Amino acid sequence: MSAPVEKPLANPVFRAVWVATVVSNIGTWMHDVGAGWLMTSLSPDPLMVALVQAAMTLPIFALALPAGALADIVDRRKLIIGAQLFGLVATVVLSLTTLGGITTPWVLLALTAAIAVGAALSAPAFQAIVPELVPGEALQQAVALNSLGVNIARAIGPALGGVVIAAAGTGAVFALNAVSMLGVITVILRWRREVPQRHLPAEHFLGAMRAGVRYALRSPELRIVLVRSIGFFLFASGLWALLPVVARRDLALGPAGYGGLLTSMGLGAVSGAVLMSRLRRRLGTNRVTVAASLLFAAAMVGLSLSRDFVTAAAALAAGGCAWIAMMASLNGGAQASSPGWVKARALAIYLLVFQGSMTAGSTLWGTIASQVGVPTTLIIAAAILAGATLVLAWRFPLDSMARLDLAPSLHWSPPLVEGEVEQDRGPVLITIEYRVHPARLPDFVTAMRDMRRIRKRDGAIHWGLYEDTATAGLFLETFTVESWLEHLRQHDRVTNSDREQQNAAGAFQRDGTPPVVRHLIAR
Repeated sequence: MSAPVEKPLANPVFRAVWVATVVSNIGTWMHDVGAGWLMTSLSPDPLMVALVQAAMTLPIFALALPAGALADIVDRRKLIIGAQLFGLVATVVLSLTTLGGITTPWVLLALTAAIAVGAALSAPAFQAIVPELVPGEALQQAVALNSLGVNIARAIGPALGGVVIAAAGTGAVFALNAVSMLGVITVILRWRREVPQRHLPAEHFLGAMRAGVRYALRSPELRIVLVRSIGFFLFASGLWALLPVVARRDLALGPAGYGGLLTSMGLGAVSGAVLMSRLRRRLGTNRVTVAASLLFAAAMVGLSLSRDFVTAAAALAAGGCAWIAMMASLNGGAQASSPGWVKARALAIYLLVFQGSMTAGSTLWGTIASQVGVPTTLIIAAAILAGATLVLAWRFPLDSMARLDLAPSLHWSPPLVEGEVEQDRGPVLITIEYRVHPARLPDFVTAMRDMRRIRKRDGAIHWGLYEDTATAGLFLETFTVESWLEHLRQHDRVTNSDREQQNAAGAFQRDGTPPVVRHLIAR
């Protein structure tokens, strides 16, 4: 490993968190193998087996946005500790019921969902604390190390889970998962986090959630990531949902063989992670995602046609390489399309779409498999995935994020006020006066469409552009925010990319002077 990649590990806190997270992820993969395998023993119905995957993903779908809002407004350290303790209790209960022989299909689903609740509450916070653990120049290397850690766990966890199931049963796997969670809790408890100082009050919980949704709806780049995520995960989920059935019923494998299949996929993912940076530089992100989606579709077809372990393992190795390429591209796109003030919420919305698509897809493909069989279902899902990929990659390319500069510009001048303005006063009307040469009016109006999107994305509840009937070329842009405090937050949210758009609109000024800005507060 090269020296630059090792830099984040020189930080003792990041190193401890990374090691503990890898161990915990190994336990999680062991649990996934155990839960899927146990359900095939409790109920052979493909729908019930697919619901295990749904139970793992549904809580993240339901709680991603609230968890992201919490991660942006509360102490992330305390949030992670609380969420991990909740998951630990559910894991211990599941291990005890399984060891006692009283776990039923619905108990397994309920406790698996409870464990996923803990993971859902901590996931956005975990992603958001990385910039706090390493210096800015090492951030990309830290993200790469985290991705590598996930794939190390993917390669080790399933095989280890299969061995433990064969030797001691699924209850032992769940118990080991509980032990693996203790490392993360211990490391975060020992971490003495420096809570960032705020010059403005933290957002309220519901307001923070609204702001996150508003940003996702008004950010074209993030919307592209979300659409492409749905187009991949909804159909790719069929492989994950039906793999336990293929392993046990079609290939007649035991738990060790099932773990071996997942290990093959993990090894393929490690290979994909190693190749990703080189492929992205050579092909670009959009072409990489097309190739990865088509390769994953081919892996699904290969799995459906497999009649032995070796063939299935080869198909899954290719699928693992494609899977990590898509995960890295889509997660990287979500990171690159969201500024710091809404980072955790943007990533939470991405997780919501990811897990929601996986949940819906798992249920859908499990239902179809109950009617037409697993091999046919995998071929259907693969065919739709290939077709959707070609259409979406052309309509929603993923290369636009590279042009964004989402660092805060802080170029807005402080509002001119007489006396003090209470922060909760509002609503606030901001007007901006432009004087535009009549010959340039069509281009000016086109430029103002981007301004409308930016204003509403960052907090405006109303926006308008008005032309003076008495003076040709005199325009008034207006936008309204809920309160004076919310407008002050807008000052912090403007990015360098936004500044370019605003400069483009201001360049239409006829006399070259800055547009006139006024602030009015309702009485």
